[in-house]
Amino acid sequence: MTYAEMLIDIAALCEKPYRAKQLFAWVYKRGVEGFDAMTDISIAFRERLKDLYCIKGLKVLDVRTSIDGTRKFLSELDDSNRIESVIIAEGSRLTLCVSTQAGCALGCRFCMTGAGGFMRNLTLGELTGQVFSAKAMLEPDERLTNVVLMGMGEPLANYDNVVKFTGILIDGQGFGLSHNKVTVSTAGLVPAMERFMEESNCSLAVSLNATTDEVRDRLMPINRKYPIDEVITALRAFKGAGKRHVTIEYVVLRDVNDSADDAHRLAQLLRGVPCKINLIPFNEFPGAAFKSPDNQRVNAMSKLLQDHGYTVIVRASKGQEIQAACGQLRGWRDEAKA
Repeated sequence: MTYAEMLIDIAALCEKPYRAKQLFAWVYKRGVEGFDAMTDISIAFRERLKDLYCIKGLKVLDVRTSIDGTRKFLSELDDSNRIESVIIAEGSRLTLCVSTQAGCALGCRFCMTGAGGFMRNLTLGELTGQVFSAKAMLEPDERLTNVVLMGMGEPLANYDNVVKFTGILIDGQGFGLSHNKVTVSTAGLVPAMERFMEESNCSLAVSLNATTDEVRDRLMPINRKYPIDEVITALRAFKGAGKRHVTIEYVVLRDVNDSADDAHRLAQLLRGVPCKINLIPFNEFPGAAFKSPDNQRVNAMSKLLQDHGYTVIVRASKGQEIQAACGQLRGWRDEAKA
């Protein structure tokens, strides 16, 4: 529940509004697992709460750890659907990659998640549950510094729950992250992008992956509904809102979108867009229709884009051997440990 939802329920129980603030902080900031731990709430009220509500995390079935320290965990939901989440360590940063849907309906051809089809959106409790599960796995000296909504699913297709979730992430009485440490990724759902840019101050990442509609149509079916020009136009309006930069995500596929011409076209497309560019070398998976790019071509693209004045990051793939890297999450049902 959000703080606003707790306020409504507390009023219905004829309790003072400050009780909602107490409950919200106990659950999200302090991470208690039961009502008995809420020592500044009367025993009588705690008993009422037990009759009406529960505090419950996700059922984690399996955890896999990569040689680079990346941890991927599989959770089973109440309806037996399964999702994957990833904890990524990089220097002083510890990032949790959250899934927002069970499966994905967009069918991007370079992504393993979409190959399994779409089941449903995740609830707010299932989104926050991934944070609780991740925190339970951390060592005493570890602390989550960033959350990215880049796991299974299209976050902006689960708009209401995602915006509620990001609000809890950045609330000082919630998980307490800075708004610039929370990033929501999208394949380019333009109306939802525009709404998000107005209603949230968290960061936005847009998965572009091509410089022509012909190629993007082939890679990402959503482009037939929201082509490149519409996506870029929405991002240019973002600048007019006087807010933060966006991240352009570009999965680099061998002999598909990795040429010098692609780099020059990308630079021209993004003129006037306040952005940085993440080049993501494609992570191959069994049955994939594409190949990982040559490192020299990725580096050449990076240099060309930098020469055009862009900030460019070539994203290192983490957790490849446990299929925890970008585009590899799928909810591994058959292999899971019971």
